[in-house]
Amino acid sequence: MSKAIRFHKAGGPEVLVWEEVDVPAPGQGEALVKHHAVGLNYIDTYHRSGQYPLPLPSGVGLEAAGVVEAVGAGVTEVQVGDRVAYAGGPIGAYAERRVIPAHRLVKMPASISFEQGAAMMLQGMTTEYLLRRTYRVKAGDTVLFHAAAGGVGLIACQWLKALGATVIGTVGSDAKAELAKANGCDHPIVYTRENFTQRVKEITGGKGVPVVYDSVGKDTFAGSLDCLQPLGLMVVFGAASGPVPPVDLGQLAAKGSLFLTRPTLMTYTAKREDLVASANALFDVVGSGKVKLTVNQKYALQDARQAHIDLEGRKTTGSTIFTV
Repeated sequence: MSKAIRFHKAGGPEVLVWEEVDVPAPGQGEALVKHHAVGLNYIDTYHRSGQYPLPLPSGVGLEAAGVVEAVGAGVTEVQVGDRVAYAGGPIGAYAERRVIPAHRLVKMPASISFEQGAAMMLQGMTTEYLLRRTYRVKAGDTVLFHAAAGGVGLIACQWLKALGATVIGTVGSDAKAELAKANGCDHPIVYTRENFTQRVKEITGGKGVPVVYDSVGKDTFAGSLDCLQPLGLMVVFGAASGPVPPVDLGQLAAKGSLFLTRPTLMTYTAKREDLVASANALFDVVGSGKVKLTVNQKYALQDARQAHIDLEGRKTTGSTIFTV
């Protein structure tokens, strides 16, 4: 038997329970992975709360790093003993061991630790598709990135600077502003006391930005549209403050023929070749030193309740992992 965090009904952090689970032998196309570290991501709270409903009872978590202990028939992607990481599903990463489709695993370079792998795969590959595929950031671009001191935000600020962009970022406190600035954010805006729309217009001389990256959702969406240049792209990839209300498409026309997208990592890495390419791009940018990963919080896996309380209370910065 092995242990895992599961929940039997949707709700607050209190629904998470640490319980024994049966881990079967890997079947056709599957691998058994012993986790060394597990990543914490905001989407985990959406699954737990029922905002993104799941069949219950359910595990939770989308990201981890560990070692392959066994493989099923037909597996060619990995072998026993490989150091691997994954992100994006299937759900159930908050576990000591699990069986997972082998085609979702990527081999980690020796230079990447288990803790780094668990901390960066979902957030790092999210950053990769946002900056290199949803909108391909160019040198000289000025972009607005909300939650710049969060896990995705700190990676994005560094990656954007490496691409030659000017980074405007919103944060919730002076301490988070300093953290974002230290990671490449040129213009941190403390949204609790500054109007970020006005500040973006000031910083850009009234032009606005070609793209806004927004994982906050409801609280920032309307103001973000007013930060965009004509033909600008609004990228909503999360909803930390709640889901964006229904959108009147006429607003997009009135504000300058704007574009709007709601991308997910699952779509951008659905094909194995895209998954591997995204992971390798992340490994390269971290290996080059252009993006440095800092694990700012660590919890024992059985303390998942407290981790969710702290995450939703905006007490965390950067990346957070569970040790196994």
